[in-house]
Amino acid sequence: MQRLLTGVLSACLIIAGLGCDSGGPTESRDTNTPPVDEIENSPSNNESTSEDSSMRSESEPYGQMPDGTEITQYLLANGNGMTVSVINYGAIVTSVIVPDEEGKTENVTLSQPNFEGWLDNAPYLGALVGRYANRIADGKFSLDGEEYTLATNNAPSHLHGGVKGFDKVVWQADLLEPKDDQVGVVLNYTSADGEEGYPGTLKAEVRYILTADNELRMEYTATTDKKTVVNLTNHCYWNLGGAGSGKILDHLLTLHCDQYLPVDENAIPSGELKSVEGTPMDFTEPHAIGERIDQVEGGYDHCWVINGDAGQLRPVAKVVDPDSGRVMEIQSDQPGVQFYTGNFLNGDPNNGGFNKNEGFCLETQVFPDSPNQPNFPSSVLEPGQVYSHTTVHKFSVTE
Repeated sequence: MQRLLTGVLSACLIIAGLGCDSGGPTESRDTNTPPVDEIENSPSNNESTSEDSSMRSESEPYGQMPDGTEITQYLLANGNGMTVSVINYGAIVTSVIVPDEEGKTENVTLSQPNFEGWLDNAPYLGALVGRYANRIADGKFSLDGEEYTLATNNAPSHLHGGVKGFDKVVWQADLLEPKDDQVGVVLNYTSADGEEGYPGTLKAEVRYILTADNELRMEYTATTDKKTVVNLTNHCYWNLGGAGSGKILDHLLTLHCDQYLPVDENAIPSGELKSVEGTPMDFTEPHAIGERIDQVEGGYDHCWVINGDAGQLRPVAKVVDPDSGRVMEIQSDQPGVQFYTGNFLNGDPNNGGFNKNEGFCLETQVFPDSPNQPNFPSSVLEPGQVYSHTTVHKFSVTE
């Protein structure tokens, strides 16, 4: 049994930094932000509240890019002790703060320590990745007989949209009108025809919505003027004990997935959908993440096939931290989920200072290399169609 987290909104917003690959920022913000009650009473913030004032959202200046483009931070709070912070550079979720079973709040997603830290956000901490999340073999795919060549930025493969993917661009953003049961922010980006080698002008949108039920909803849509491929996801690294609290190997994971995708030495799927039964990939019942990780070469970095029909919102995963009692449950309408255990985090500054296995990712998406795998769910988007993807993260505690 679980109980919904309730209590006084007493969290301190832990704000991560921002940067770009084209040069340093002209302004820097300290990551130490005031308590929420101070923010709520500040007349300098652009603030919106629902009628009952339990749902709150606001924006504030965050920094300035070298070309003068202003970067804004968006803060969402629901009155239950849960807050979410987003910046319009890379559509990055910089913090998700939730209480534990004793009401103590912590940021449970890994973040860069300051504004400058986003200059080289090598692990894609918190970022929206695209135009195609995950890998495309050899950086090539074909549509209607025409071959397109992409950057092999994870040689020999293309990864997460290329050298300058959606995680490294400035998005247009606005707060959504607050409702009694939710607040949110909407971000838009137009990717030009040919950007990073992809065909078609793609208009992408994501809505990050915080609900009164301690849900973080991520709602993606996209349209194109030319046949293309698209696969958007968020790359948050989770640690339910709190970012920086240590490794996540004791977290208990359940995956609603009876099959997974075996991969080759370059992490490209073979095309087979293989049963998890009798393998260390079987999380159909709860297992500690670290219980069998040594049986998987390099650690977990695979795509699982979500049970049920793609296009329908359905259970994906449940994660429990036995120490804090925090619980995260995920639902999505996507066909797959990439489970990654932070195998390449090495403590370097461009890794946010985090080490191996100090965070995990559950990235809902179309299968890796789908443009080259005709038996996989299609990632093709044509003019007149709307790409749609919804994923929900719900937070609670154990009893």
